Amino acid sequence: MASATTSVLKPSFKIEEINQQFTEATASQIIQWAVDTFGDGLVLSTSFGIHSAVMLHLVTTVVPDIPVIWIDTGYLPTKTYLFAEQLTDRLNLNLKVYQSPISPARMEALYGRLWAQNDVESLNRYDQIRKVEPMQRALKELGATAWLAGLRKNQTDHRKTLDFVSQQGSVYKVLPILTWNSKQVYDYLVAYDLPYHPLFDEGYVTVGDWHSSRPLTASDEHDRDTRFNGLKQECGIHLPQNMAESESLNSSLL
Repeated sequence: MASATTSVLKPSFKIEEINQQFTEATASQIIQWAVDTFGDGLVLSTSFGIHSAVMLHLVTTVVPDIPVIWIDTGYLPTKTYLFAEQLTDRLNLNLKVYQSPISPARMEALYGRLWAQNDVESLNRYDQIRKVEPMQRALKELGATAWLAGLRKNQTDHRKTLDFVSQQGSVYKVLPILTWNSKQVYDYLVAYDLPYHPLFDEGYVTVGDWHSSRPLTASDEHDRDTRFNGLKQECGIHLPQNMAESESLNSSLL
């Protein structure tokens, strides 16, 4: 694996051109391109969410030993931890678990139960401590120059604007299943006999921390209304870490 001091690759491609080419490419072709382009600098992230088995299977079929980054907030549902063990064993994942240096108990002592304060500022502080900082540290320590993720356009307003390949800070972001719909995800799970998160059977369509996720209801207009008390759609991990992003984290439209 590349060291944390690895310099950012100067791409031998133009992002606009490669994104145009990828409109006709399969997910596996996009993954293979990323492997060929970034080599040991390529990592994969997972949340062990509802359909995480799709990306984990897709990517490890092409590159079995890729480092898989999992941000463990310390507040995940019990069934998520069990699901993570199941998939890690089945797919023989090269799992890299990262956590905040601030324990849940210490955070609550200093700031209270941030998720229960019902304002975006508190949720953003929670996400920065428990999710964003560990992810940025993981990318740095693993010497990542490119990052595969399973984001899809139909998940959030922000994700509708994304391209197959972009830059997030100094790291390239590659999204092989960006244009997949729910049926394609389901069909892939069935085709390869892959498990979905057990909370799906309890009405969850997306799942994160136990205190900030709930089942879908008839009054919800969007799947992500079931996250973050409906106050926002993104936790910040998949948003650029710059001044513009700092401002956008304060918007419930993201």
